[in-house]
Amino acid sequence: MTFKVPGKTRNMVSGFALCAAMMAPAAVNAAEVTLKSADGTVNLVGEFIEFTDNNYVIRTGLGDLRISASRVRCEGDACPDFSAVEADVIIAGSDTVGLGVMPLLMSGYAAFLEAEATVTSTGTEGEIIAELVGDEGFGDPLGSYLVNSTGSSDAFRKLLDQSAQIGMASRRIRPDEARALRDDGAGNMISPANEHIIAVDSLVVITHPDNPVDTLSTDQLRGIYAGEITNWSEVGGNDGPILLIGRSEGSGTRGVFEDRLFGDDVPSTPGNKSIATDNNDMAAQVNADPNAIGYVGYAFQRGAKAMTLINECGLTMEPTPFSARTEEYALQRFLYLYNREDTTDQATADFLDYVISEEADEVIAKAGFIDLGIDRQAQPLDGQRAAQLLDPNVDDYEGGIMRGMLSEMVNYDRLTSTFRFRTGSSKLDPRGLLNLERLADYLEDEPEGTKVLFVGFTDSVGAFDSNRELSIGRANQVLEAMQDFAGDRLTGIEMAATGYGEIAPSACNTSETGQRINRRVEVWIQSANG
Repeated sequence: MTFKVPGKTRNMVSGFALCAAMMAPAAVNAAEVTLKSADGTVNLVGEFIEFTDNNYVIRTGLGDLRISASRVRCEGDACPDFSAVEADVIIAGSDTVGLGVMPLLMSGYAAFLEAEATVTSTGTEGEIIAELVGDEGFGDPLGSYLVNSTGSSDAFRKLLDQSAQIGMASRRIRPDEARALRDDGAGNMISPANEHIIAVDSLVVITHPDNPVDTLSTDQLRGIYAGEITNWSEVGGNDGPILLIGRSEGSGTRGVFEDRLFGDDVPSTPGNKSIATDNNDMAAQVNADPNAIGYVGYAFQRGAKAMTLINECGLTMEPTPFSARTEEYALQRFLYLYNREDTTDQATADFLDYVISEEADEVIAKAGFIDLGIDRQAQPLDGQRAAQLLDPNVDDYEGGIMRGMLSEMVNYDRLTSTFRFRTGSSKLDPRGLLNLERLADYLEDEPEGTKVLFVGFTDSVGAFDSNRELSIGRANQVLEAMQDFAGDRLTGIEMAATGYGEIAPSACNTSETGQRINRRVEVWIQSANG
């Protein structure tokens, strides 16, 4: 993959000029300032001394302290004040993406270019600027990137008014937002050219570490957030009022949580609900109150207790990286970057190419999110799926097919690569196209003689035998797509396809979301050495 040096076009924004920050700021009278981190772990008060080498230096009762500007923002009249910032690329939107992963992605991108990145807080809450300099910091400037973290809705507003080149979102773009951008000349916002999945995230339901409740059914969770269950004793806990912590309107995290939990029937906000400003604030509020419950992205649990969920079909759902990558955890979501087709310059395109590449996986994992890499997991006889296949409450015909699947399954591991199709279409969804590329790279490194089985499944709509035939056809379709994509790269890999229809569902078939999850083609693998 080739990356070019960003061009010379620059955008004027209000903030903190990194180039100016590298020099001594204008004279400032010694006065008290406060240095605060976004997650609340740093809150220092002292006399401002200077800003040097991207560090604030303040004088406190403990002596002079040097604090990295990438960790804190400065509040107070004595704080350095720089204006007229210039940035090559402006990135705006979700705080989950902007605060959670973007600082490390900037450093990772610089390392990929053999450059050095200086990431600095601008002094505006939720805003950083990264300056890249080539030859590991000894060469020419390669570009600057301003990241403004608020909410997902702002990503699409700023793409629409063209005040940002890249939008960050913790939810998929809504149809009305996509239409508005399309009508403005931005192009098809759900095409692979404009929509980029960069990571997977599981929304984790969290409680105070001392709360004795470990597991909730999805019905109980709905009841809690609808205000129908108001005391922990109603779900097996101590006698105490449940304090709900939520997010504000427009938050992508809130939108995903409510959509996955309630669908189109989102209830009104209960009166006993507190609003968190971001993921870090949510975790802090939950950790501060033994009766609190909230939800955060996978990377923001911060010592709170993660709850295990049980859906209405009795399937246990834990927020693991494997279940998130396969899209089989109820509160799973993708993290996205979006760009306009009509205004994307080379600097923007090169950065986007990097963040969806395998080179970015380690950085995303380091940030605490779930990268798009391929994971492998055994399918043991004592697992939840095997228990499904040993269900005695089925007729002999269906039971025979289930036992046949079980005898085949235990000889293979499962990969996280899972292919799904658009509803009523024979085309793979956007994630499926990315999975083909990733899977081909993964299998290319496997030894000759490795066996790969593409295994199709359906939802429960329709006749049993028809669904089985459909699942086999879909599995063969993915097999052919992989052979066409990989060419002669996988000549030493033995590939085959089969299908089992509606048995072994990964989700409940009672909703369109559950049915979509069940319409899938899994990838099973058996190494050449067994």
